[in-house]
Amino acid sequence: MATYSSNDFRSGLKIMMDGEPYAVESSEFVKPGKGQAFARVKMRRLLTGKLIEKTFKSTDTAEGADVMDVNLTYLYNDGEFWHFMNNETFEQLAADAKAVGDNAKWLLDQAECVVTLWNGQPIAVTPPNFVELEIVDTDPGLKGDTAGTGGKPATLTTGAVVKVPLFVQIGEVIKVDTRSGEYVSRVK
Repeated sequence: MATYSSNDFRSGLKIMMDGEPYAVESSEFVKPGKGQAFARVKMRRLLTGKLIEKTFKSTDTAEGADVMDVNLTYLYNDGEFWHFMNNETFEQLAADAKAVGDNAKWLLDQAECVVTLWNGQPIAVTPPNFVELEIVDTDPGLKGDTAGTGGKPATLTTGAVVKVPLFVQIGEVIKVDTRSGEYVSRVK
């Protein structure tokens, strides 16, 4: 794999550190008036999703991580594993709860997901940016009941709970941003 200098760290770069893959979120190169230059880097640990901040000297290097992002179709969940399929090779892959994490509430059958593989094993699953889900439970919105923020919680078909406007009712399909978990719009 390629070796990267701390000067080359950019957002999106995946590197190995302490035997584990990390994704660089942001990097700031600092050249103080006195002393050696350094890079202040925010990285996400791909195995756990934890964000860490680390300082590298300008002479430090890191090896590129052998991780691959693959577009796969979500098939089903058997209770223990979430199963995905490659549309070109029809090869199936099973991801455990650690890889899927909180994103399980956004997975719909036949949804195109980005699965991050390390040594052939899935370590992270990213659902589509937007999903359309039906509301299965919410309080009725009463007319004139807008003294507060004008929102109410709604439970969706996957079990996710999202804050929605008062006019949205049970049975309606809404569009949700999976990155923030926020209501976007109603689907016609």
